Amino acid sequence: MAKATTGKARFKIQRALGLELPGLGKAGALERRPYGPGVHGNRRKKISDYAVRLKEKQKLVYHYGLREKQLVSYVKQAKKNQTKPWMETLLSTLESRLNNVIFRLNWAPSMAAASQMVAHGQVQVNGKKVDKSSFIVKKGDVITLSDKGYANQLYKSSVESPRMATVPACYNIEADKKKGTMIDLPLPSDIPFEFEQQLVIEYYWKVK
Repeated sequence: MAKATTGKARFKIQRALGLELPGLGKAGALERRPYGPGVHGNRRKKISDYAVRLKEKQKLVYHYGLREKQLVSYVKQAKKNQTKPWMETLLSTLESRLNNVIFRLNWAPSMAAASQMVAHGQVQVNGKKVDKSSFIVKKGDVITLSDKGYANQLYKSSVESPRMATVPACYNIEADKKKGTMIDLPLPSDIPFEFEQQLVIEYYWKVK
């Protein structure tokens, strides 16, 4: 898992990328400015094609709390799938990671908080404890928490004040917010931030 970042660092990351990444948690409202980060910015600086692609790829790294090596590994796995475009497979896989599922169910305020709950053994899949954030939740899997998980202040505050406005249609969550089921595989359209798939495809075109 990527190293946790401070509120100030999270704000700087989102400011540099030009948008809010839900997975980083709330880090202050982003002010729209006609220039980049810095004291005055640089209005004349031309951004290279590489930098544009890199910026788009970084959205995935920071939102999902990944290391670059992890993302490359997921890209390689996705490219082995011959049944559909590899980018679709990649995004579905990232959205199916257990920490992301906990976050998208609004049981944690950020991806880092969700990972913490998983690492502490507070998350169960089909009634069995799973403590790896990278665990891939499959269609039909039922997600619940342990007693400590439901007593966790992170869970309580997230249920009371959800980070995300809605839960994706690929999940069914009980009215008491204590059980969620993946009823279908996540789609690229479930990604909760603006994202240009083609730029990431171009960034990783040499990866095999």
